[in-house]
Amino acid sequence: MAGTGERHARARPVDLSGRTIVVTGASAGSLGFATARALADWGANVVVTTRSDTASVLRALSGVRRSVAGHPLDLTDVASVDSFADWFARTADRLDVLINNAGVHLDLRSKWPEPRHTADGHEIHWRTNYLGPAHLTHRLLPHLLATAEQSGEARVVNVVSKLHARGRNAYLFAPIDPYDSWTAYGTSKLALVHSASELARRYSALRAYALHPGSVFSHIADRGLEERPVLSTVRRAFAPIERRLLLSPDQGAQTTLHCATAPDLPSGYYRACAPAACSRDAQDRAVATRLWDDTAAWVGTLPSMR
Repeated sequence: MAGTGERHARARPVDLSGRTIVVTGASAGSLGFATARALADWGANVVVTTRSDTASVLRALSGVRRSVAGHPLDLTDVASVDSFADWFARTADRLDVLINNAGVHLDLRSKWPEPRHTADGHEIHWRTNYLGPAHLTHRLLPHLLATAEQSGEARVVNVVSKLHARGRNAYLFAPIDPYDSWTAYGTSKLALVHSASELARRYSALRAYALHPGSVFSHIADRGLEERPVLSTVRRAFAPIERRLLLSPDQGAQTTLHCATAPDLPSGYYRACAPAACSRDAQDRAVATRLWDDTAAWVGTLPSMR
């Protein structure tokens, strides 16, 4: 059940006129959708991404204070990330905040006896939740740094989970053995915590955050139940109870909004709109540096559409 502090934590609205913010994973009913809607209502120029049907999301956001742009983005596809980054460079003149919100949590019952891989050979949680956002962050970093030089600040916000504590530093560099999908999910989120820490250390003009949004009722579990029709039916039947026990997407978006907009907010790990302690593994600076270097080398070897 969502804690009282998580349920009642609220970000303070900020005038975001003139700022441009990218929010990944903004499909209808999601945490990203609620985040994008609030940011646009506060005056930001918001760019949203979805894996498909971006047009319907834009229609759903048509009543907000600012216009919202959108573009498809599949974080498991190198060409898709490059396409989005190239499109953004053509259409935007600044980037104040990148919110890496998109992610998946598959195999919720932990039934997979071995990892499943994306088309390019990576474990699916690692590829979707970490490598894809890392690739996107590296591609958009020049825009963030240029905006920071112009306005004094730019931000990267990684939506992670308290389940990053289930991840282990050793699995950042070697396969999980024995394989467990929850450990895989936690390890992908642990990598995002390290990424935020290293960004803040390497670039003084940037502020970088990792955050636990709380236990949110959203569609993140849907893909994990696609192969379990009976369990999926049961979940739909109990959805009204689940909604009462968990945070709504609007409530869950508050810590993301806080990290993206609160003035003079120090970089770090946040929960319920307040600084929080991350796991011991997440505090290892040497591991964060090694992961950054390995990731930068991986991004540097990727084929580009340009």
